[in-house]
Amino acid sequence: MNLDHVLVGRDADFVTITMNRPRRRNALSLAHLRDLITAFGAAGDSDASGIILAGEGPVFSAGHDFADVAEADEDGVRVLLDTCLRLMELIESVPQPVVARVHGLATAAGCQLVATCDLAVAADSAGFAAPGGKGGWFCHTPMVAIARNIGRKRAAELAYTGDTITAAQALEWGLVNRVVPAAELDAAVRDLLGRATRGSRASKALGKRTLNRQVSLPQDAAYRLATEVMAASSQSDAAREGMAAFLGKRRPEWKD
Repeated sequence: MNLDHVLVGRDADFVTITMNRPRRRNALSLAHLRDLITAFGAAGDSDASGIILAGEGPVFSAGHDFADVAEADEDGVRVLLDTCLRLMELIESVPQPVVARVHGLATAAGCQLVATCDLAVAADSAGFAAPGGKGGWFCHTPMVAIARNIGRKRAAELAYTGDTITAAQALEWGLVNRVVPAAELDAAVRDLLGRATRGSRASKALGKRTLNRQVSLPQDAAYRLATEVMAASSQSDAAREGMAAFLGKRRPEWKD
């Protein structure tokens, strides 16, 4: 895949999408966002079982590229933000689990990317921030995803102060799943993604879609949705094979 701002690689069942604007700290320009959309769209349509989102250079992502924003009028900024939203929605809608591999700073929309990915593993040297709160352009859209990961009070602290939190704090607050020494980051990412992609791919894709829908619903509505999906999916080939294998004390043979 020939993209200007993104590298795409495949290793066995996993696709790695690497933001490749190290001189711009992987800032999310309009062209960069569009390349990421192309890469995630292709990975989502592939037979890969999992996707890794990484960044080249010393920083995971510094968020929106102010060189774009400073020159744009309101309509231009809206196009940029709408394109970013398309990317976030695509990450949530691809059937595969997506893991963020965070090795350095993830700020503003870069932190939004981490929050949007299904899972996240960070190096112990990584940092996370929504710095708009200490400047003149508040991080409104990044906080949509971030607040849904860490809760209102911690989101308010992160957003209002603009302070950078450590990887250890991000783990405590629920923004990432694992924190490991930098030398162990790749192994930890692949270990978590390997365990997250076991089983039927069709069942996993339905599970991801339903989980993302139900977490934003009131509890009674979430239970109604989950009950309907679980009842219907009990008749699927994957569910039947999984139960037959369990009862027969054998390894399942997935056809998807």
